[in-house]
Amino acid sequence: MIITSSETIAGKEIVQTLGLVRGNTIRAKHIGKDIIAGLRSIVGGEIKEYTEALSEARELAIERMTNEAESMGADAIISVRFTTSQVISGAAELMAYGTAVKTR
Repeated sequence: MIITSSETIAGKEIVQTLGLVRGNTIRAKHIGKDIIAGLRSIVGGEIKEYTEALSEARELAIERMTNEAESMGADAIISVRFTTSQVISGAAELMAYGTAVKTR
C-alpha cells in the first residue's frame, strides 16, 4: 500500500478513485505519564511520554485507514492528512484521512 500526502504518485497513474478513507483513535491522559511530563515541563525539553503516545496514536490511525482502503480494493492512499481534536478534558482524537485509489 502506497501512502502519500501528495495528490499524485511518481511513476504511477491513478486509474480509479474509490473514495474517502479514515482511521482514528481516541487517547486519554495517563496519570503516571502526566506526573513525569509535568516534571519535565518544569525543567524544559522534550516530553517523551507525550511524543510516544502521539506516535502510537498516529500509527494506529494509519493502520485503521489502510485497512479501510484495502477493504475497498485500493492499492494507494493519496492526499493523506492528520487532524486532532479534544473530545473531553484529558482525551483527544487523532484522525488520519485520505483518498483511496487504484493505480497502474
